[in-house]
Amino acid sequence: MRALLTPEIAPRTGIVLLKPGPELLRLFKGRVVISTPTMDMADLPSGRLNDGTQPLLDEPSLIPFFSHERVIKAAGGPNALASFVQSFGCCQWEQLGVWHHHEFTVSEIENGLVSLCYSHDNEFRENGVPGSLENIAKGNTALWIIRAACSHMALNGDHQLTLPELCWWATLNDVIDLIPEAPARRVLRMPKETIQSGELKEARIVPARLAREVIQDAAQLVKKLIDLRTDPESPESFMKRPKRKRWESEKYTRWVKSQTCACCGIQADDPHHIIGHGQGGMGTKAHDLFVIPLCRAHHDELHRDMKAFEAKYGSQIELLFRFLDFAIAVGVIGTDKK
Repeated sequence: MRALLTPEIAPRTGIVLLKPGPELLRLFKGRVVISTPTMDMADLPSGRLNDGTQPLLDEPSLIPFFSHERVIKAAGGPNALASFVQSFGCCQWEQLGVWHHHEFTVSEIENGLVSLCYSHDNEFRENGVPGSLENIAKGNTALWIIRAACSHMALNGDHQLTLPELCWWATLNDVIDLIPEAPARRVLRMPKETIQSGELKEARIVPARLAREVIQDAAQLVKKLIDLRTDPESPESFMKRPKRKRWESEKYTRWVKSQTCACCGIQADDPHHIIGHGQGGMGTKAHDLFVIPLCRAHHDELHRDMKAFEAKYGSQIELLFRFLDFAIAVGVIGTDKK
């Protein structure tokens, strides 16, 4: 057990007072090791720290990232997480003087998975799960993702994963867009985000990009390609009336959304699927490959009057051709062959 505490010092008597709270009293059953906090603990609140050696486990701002479904899927999926928690072989509900059953199970609660003995599993199923156990579940998920990231990047098992390394892993697995703003600012060495209140002169208003946007733009340099494969003997091609399948790629449409508007050049808000020209229709869309980036104003303008829009900015097919040419030229669309 580890804790980060603020001491009260009595210089004349040479006594140092600590107020750990009831949860941390078990820490003082015997001798304890006292050390100065590291730089990465500067912003952490006083209280219990994770027992592991991974500093990122003590980052509250990363909890939404570690809890996201896409991040869990990138790390191996729910089944791999369950196997990791099952390997603990202990009851994670630690209370003094509490009896534990000798067999253990993996219990699914709101915020993740925990390892419990049969006795406490039945107790919490009937009476509800305490909040501290929800925090343990979040910690289990975070530790598993950190270890999975280390394994994916061929790092040693005892390696302490840093925030830049986590961002690199997120980039390789296409989840960098989920990194919260506060950690992103730390990686880029940007000052803490401050919310200004009160009156402010117009001359002092300076537009600034979010750190998340800067990291996502940098991630475009290592974004995986859309692998275009050719199957000249697909089963559907031999059918007289083949059932058409719509090509989908959430990864590609997210990248399109991050580009500039095809009409005005400002940041796009939507990946617009081509309408008309034999594309789209009732209850369906064009393939995800047939999309162009548009800002909200031009997207609304197109859907209000497609003919007027195309008379003003050119055919959607022309805009699509130019954008596909750009996507291929910068390597977003291609093949794995070098």
